[in-house]
Amino acid sequence: MTMPAENTRIVLASRPVGEPRPSDFRLETVPVPAPGDGQLLLKTLYLSLDPYMRGRMSAAKSYADPVELGDVMVGGTVCEVIESRDPAFHAGDVVLSFSGWQTHSVIDAHHVRKLDPHAAPVQSWLGVLGMPGFTGYAGLLRIGDPKPGETVVVAAATGPVGSAVGQIAKIKGARAVGIGGGPEKVAYLREIGFDAAIDHRAPDFADQLAAACPDGIDVYFENVGGAVWAAVFPLLNDFARVPVCGLVSHYNDTAAPAGPDRLPGFMSDVLKKSLTIRGFIQSEFVKSDFKHFVGDMSGWIHAGRIAHREDIVEGLENAPAAFNGMLAGRNFGKLIIKVA
Repeated sequence: MTMPAENTRIVLASRPVGEPRPSDFRLETVPVPAPGDGQLLLKTLYLSLDPYMRGRMSAAKSYADPVELGDVMVGGTVCEVIESRDPAFHAGDVVLSFSGWQTHSVIDAHHVRKLDPHAAPVQSWLGVLGMPGFTGYAGLLRIGDPKPGETVVVAAATGPVGSAVGQIAKIKGARAVGIGGGPEKVAYLREIGFDAAIDHRAPDFADQLAAACPDGIDVYFENVGGAVWAAVFPLLNDFARVPVCGLVSHYNDTAAPAGPDRLPGFMSDVLKKSLTIRGFIQSEFVKSDFKHFVGDMSGWIHAGRIAHREDIVEGLENAPAAFNGMLAGRNFGKLIIKVA
């Protein structure tokens, strides 16, 4: 196999203020390093783009360290092994890695997972069978704990996390109400079995949501925040559970929202309704739940009980624009960059 001479990569050039600009990223070419003992030289086939990356561009304290200026943008990848210095891997193997926004990388072998290209399309390990699918699975089942007959509402429901949440809720016997942006996404949610689908861009969105949830909301899987949360909150039932996975509508905020301080009223309702509002990062459940997730999700997919959609963009150089489009809700399904 021909060894590559150059690695094309996208690094963080400056920290964004508000929406990331093209100048916040830099495309550069550097030599490809040789792998050492226990390492693999990888060629990136597919790169996952996910909302959490916006937080990693900021120097603010968070659950993970920020990307340093001049460093490669982080991201999950599916890669082909070009050269192996570990006996467990061979050239041509396909692996799940965390190589980031670049065409080639050298990674310690114990940081990758070998994939079977015949078991499922390899890019699905970046979506429905990977971190996004697991996020929905663990957050819904471990925190939301939906019961048969309960109403589960999920925002950003056509995304890889939200679509998994709604369909798993249905498998568990709950009603699934999905919130999406635009008629095409609403139609898709109905197509894959959601009991109701609401367009958050509709002028009467809050009224439509209330009509779709006549018995209130028992589980709300939060991906968005903002106006969607404002419409959901009054509908939460006593003892409702709210797994907080993301707040994408706020990721580009540069100041606190205008208006009165709503925190006292919010806390009063949390108390009076005995609400459970629990933020989580999927990694806390990996050790206990990931093996069960792979078995369950694989079975549901093969049985036709889980549908999933991918939005694949060609070319590493298009990652910054695609990423901004995702934060604005312009993607439809799991956003993936096809690198090679």
